[in-house]
Amino acid sequence: MLLRSRVTAATALLGASVVAASLAAPAQASPAPGVAPSLKNNLVSYYDFEHPVRGDAAQERDLGRSGTTIGLVNGGAAMRVRDGARRHAIQLGQVNPSTAGNDDWKAGVYSATGVPSLHAFNAARSATVAGWFKMTGTNPSPNSGTANPDDVYNAVGLIGVLTGDSDGHAVRALLEIIDVSGTLRLVALGRRIDGGSSQTFAANADWRTLLPQNTWVHLAATFDYDTGKMALYKDGEPLDGFYTVSGDPWKLQGTPSPHLTSATDPRGIKIGGSFPQNTREANPCNCRMDGLMFLDRAITPDEARLQYRIAKR
Repeated sequence: MLLRSRVTAATALLGASVVAASLAAPAQASPAPGVAPSLKNNLVSYYDFEHPVRGDAAQERDLGRSGTTIGLVNGGAAMRVRDGARRHAIQLGQVNPSTAGNDDWKAGVYSATGVPSLHAFNAARSATVAGWFKMTGTNPSPNSGTANPDDVYNAVGLIGVLTGDSDGHAVRALLEIIDVSGTLRLVALGRRIDGGSSQTFAANADWRTLLPQNTWVHLAATFDYDTGKMALYKDGEPLDGFYTVSGDPWKLQGTPSPHLTSATDPRGIKIGGSFPQNTREANPCNCRMDGLMFLDRAITPDEARLQYRIAKR
């Protein structure tokens, strides 16, 4: 369902305030609820959309150790919606499919000089991104950047950590739905070296089966930059899949271990589409999200199963 109502917001001021909050020294975060005990020390960022920043409901507090505040872009506080008896989620989506504007509802943080509070992903050996996702409309969306009304985006953005040289699109660790050889698939997409090639691990199953409409699903994607291994999980169980890039896109062969990501702070986090600094529209997700987790190591299959059971909606 396309978002029909528009919320007037001072986007530039919001972006500036979010970056300023994220660049500051992290405040003491509240204990993250619903997180498996073995994951808490590696929980860099966690967003449950129950904790708006005091005095500015268009920003969301980080319950992870980094204290990285994110902005609710274009929709502000209206994006925080009730879903369940006592719980909120974030509503994301495309607003005007026929207009090349910057009004899609998405979330995240961006700084062209890097976000220091995300330093845990600087020279990282592994990572995990995870959360709850609920498709609430048509995906993928019409491509608002082309003149052809029949064009649609080739991807649906879920959540990701940006590279240290990202323009708001390129990622170090990403969970999304993207076209793989003509078929849309749920994927984990990772990049070890800034400016280098990415690798994609794609689920075999139809993404519409994995993410049925109006149903909450827990997803996780793991990235081991040292070995090149990646994995996808749905509701705590591993998904069968395949790597889409042959050869050695992460440049692991012939170099000593451990292999780490580039020694740069990520330029931010993107949620529900690219360009969290709101300079462009790309790959919106007509969906809701909750319990978003960004960890600085790859979780194990047992931990994926336990986290799903603990946080089950």
